[in-house]
Amino acid sequence: MDYSVIEKYIDRLISDTTPDRPVWNIENIKHGKPAGWNYIDGCMMTSLYTIYQQTGKKKYLDFIDKFVDYYVFDDGTIRGYDIETYNVDNLNEGRVLFDLYRETGKPKYKKAIELLYSQIKSQPRTASGNFWHKKIYPEQVWLDGLYMAQVFYTRYEAEFNGGKNFGDIVKQFQSVYDNMYDKQKRLYNHGWDSSKKSFWCDKNGLSKSFWLRSVGWYTVGLADVIGYLPDSAKAEKAALVSIFRDTVEGLERYIDKDKKMFWQVVDMGGREGNYLETSGSAMIAYAMMKGARLGVIDNRFASVGEEVFNGICKEYLTETDGKLNLGGICLMAGLGPESNRRRDGTYEYYISEPVVENDAKGTGPFVMAYTEIKRL
Repeated sequence: MDYSVIEKYIDRLISDTTPDRPVWNIENIKHGKPAGWNYIDGCMMTSLYTIYQQTGKKKYLDFIDKFVDYYVFDDGTIRGYDIETYNVDNLNEGRVLFDLYRETGKPKYKKAIELLYSQIKSQPRTASGNFWHKKIYPEQVWLDGLYMAQVFYTRYEAEFNGGKNFGDIVKQFQSVYDNMYDKQKRLYNHGWDSSKKSFWCDKNGLSKSFWLRSVGWYTVGLADVIGYLPDSAKAEKAALVSIFRDTVEGLERYIDKDKKMFWQVVDMGGREGNYLETSGSAMIAYAMMKGARLGVIDNRFASVGEEVFNGICKEYLTETDGKLNLGGICLMAGLGPESNRRRDGTYEYYISEPVVENDAKGTGPFVMAYTEIKRL
């Protein structure tokens, strides 16, 4: 396909956005939430920085700097960020602070990095050593959180702490592999309650279904952490590469043979109500292409990832009144809390959440995957 239209789509998204009202944050707009530091915007900032690196077009860097500058105050505090929530999602947008600090030299970006790292140091943990997903989800590990926290954690260790805690990062991925990976289906359960007390978990503490986007987050987290580990961290990298290979090879069997995408509930392709979902498909496409580029998985996965990306474009990239739109994006999904028993991790729950267009949980990974397409 003609990939040049995708950059026009990206340019439209940023031209329609102000820092206090990003057009891609459908969830906030839908619920009337005020602008605040969040992982959704973080996906877009990370993607746009990669586009800037590849094209050299300063308009992308200027946009990112203006956007993030609005959220980070001179003393390093962050608009809408509260460490006391101990929400690992809030660490994701911190990734781009490393790039902005290097590009602009603004001291406040380094101060904000240190503020977010203070959360890493005090984040509650399970007995296995994994970060709780949020304070309101005690003893729970969600696949999403490995992407949200560990990539930021890896960058800090690599750039400011001499890699002292690389072993801790690997241990958290290994724990998820040991406790949440179904070795027969070669898929990961969305959540694990190590206390086994949640209404949504089974006798092993696991949630009931394999939700695509959560598997996507985890797979991208592996790819990105592997990419940021320095060559000196040979043992740590080798351990993660082993998990990454098993993960990617296991996922390949679930690609829809006709549409070349993944299903919202991964192992239930074709079941009534299930649908091909954009965000998770884009994440896995990105991880496959990046892994092949880094030389840590078989090179054929570059083509497999490209096929999945093209499948998304054919299925869900449409034009209305001259404007491109990206559809097939699950707006949100989660597990609990106790006050929200609808979020019970069942098949019926995952297919019941709204499906939207142009939300950054889909557009961010789509742009991430596009950056790998450009490298190809």
